[in-house]
Amino acid sequence: MRLIMLGAPGAGKGTHALLLSKEYNIPQISTGDILRSHIKNETDLGKKAKKYMDKGLLVPDELVVEIVKKRIQEEDCKEGFILDGFPRTIPQAEALDKALEELAIALDKVVNIDVPDEVIIKRMAGRRVCSNCGASYHIENKKPLKENICDECGSELKQREDDKEETVRKRLQVYEEQTKPLIEYYEKRGILLTIEGDGSVEEIGNKIKSALEVSK
Repeated sequence: MRLIMLGAPGAGKGTHALLLSKEYNIPQISTGDILRSHIKNETDLGKKAKKYMDKGLLVPDELVVEIVKKRIQEEDCKEGFILDGFPRTIPQAEALDKALEELAIALDKVVNIDVPDEVIIKRMAGRRVCSNCGASYHIENKKPLKENICDECGSELKQREDDKEETVRKRLQVYEEQTKPLIEYYEKRGILLTIEGDGSVEEIGNKIKSALEVSK
């Protein structure tokens, strides 16, 4: 099973990519994680990426695709993989298509988790994270026992900058302009599965698994 996870920030891509990774015993591949790994291990690709990042620049698409291409050739990807948060733009998708074609690998499905913007804003704006141990809470769905205090270590809970409503709205606008066109791109290819993502993790996870089983 070779999958791409699509969806706006806060739609739950990472959560469901992880669950599918366990379900199908295939790796969840995040470009952020593999970039950091290359930089940490000081590989040639990592050194190239670091030059851009040190200058505050985005790592060029061709370099990101090269890193992804290298990753999906590793032994644990023989039975499949899940690309989480990549591609983000049409040019990245086209470059990925070319790389996969060179490797004679075909994508099975692109799972698009569709969540209304207002639900995402409410979901993300309510998140709180422990300033010490990183434990995660929500002011409505997962309240700490004591207001604004971590159950695990007793430290103060804080709202991350990128979870604030104004920031979330900006991120959603960027998604609308840059990433949403991928929905039509993969729909034309006949490999898009759109799942309504407003519900519990378990409900949405079951919808995704059912849709994948039916589409085999």
